[in-house]
Amino acid sequence: MASKLDIGEMYKNYVAGVGGNSRSKNAAMATAIGGEFEAFGIIEREMLKHYGLGTDSYLIDIGCGSGRLAMPLAEIQSLKYLGTDIVPSLVEHARAIVKRPDWAFKLVDTLAIPEKDGVADMVCFFSVVTHLLHEQSYIYLEEARRVLKPGGLIVLSFLEFNMAFHWNVFEATVKDARGANQHPLNVFIERNALAAWAAHLHLDVVDIRSGDEAFVPLPQPLTMEDGRVMEGLATWGSLFACCANLLPE
Repeated sequence: MASKLDIGEMYKNYVAGVGGNSRSKNAAMATAIGGEFEAFGIIEREMLKHYGLGTDSYLIDIGCGSGRLAMPLAEIQSLKYLGTDIVPSLVEHARAIVKRPDWAFKLVDTLAIPEKDGVADMVCFFSVVTHLLHEQSYIYLEEARRVLKPGGLIVLSFLEFNMAFHWNVFEATVKDARGANQHPLNVFIERNALAAWAAHLHLDVVDIRSGDEAFVPLPQPLTMEDGRVMEGLATWGSLFACCANLLPE
């Protein structure tokens, strides 16, 4: 399979449509990546810290979108960061709002990570493999393994049928397949598939969390867009986190 992001045009068209229907650029950029821009960004940051992201780590954020994770991370002055995405408007917005000239935001059009071998402490994929074919996700994980230091971590989110509240996502995808709507592709993957990928890539899966499991320590209460307040330990909505530890060959 070619490494070209063949489904990229679908997502670019979706983002363009969201932007055209919004009165505010900021609102469009938040909606384009699923909403809850501020709260989810903080939860993602705290999740990565939970898995060992340090103040002087090098993080590569695949599918950085409009900067949801980068914004709360920007306060960590010594953190090194690379964010990549396939949509120009999202990359431009992230770069503009984060205002970290020492950080890199790069536009990509293939499944390659634009970085040297063995330099990153952590690579994260939030809401990325949920929109890729399995073969494409595997190629991206190969790339993540390549750019990681020994002992580095991969953190990703995924959709699985085991969680009942994910069924509405699948139903929406079925409607899209019938031509009812035009949204990015949603792809489900089961835990045994992730374990098989990890084994073939010489990665050790060290943690898998369900989307309804509260495990992310929050530094302060978070108010969601619907007014709900999340405090203490947070879940991450209808998504899951998987962390893999790099093993020697």
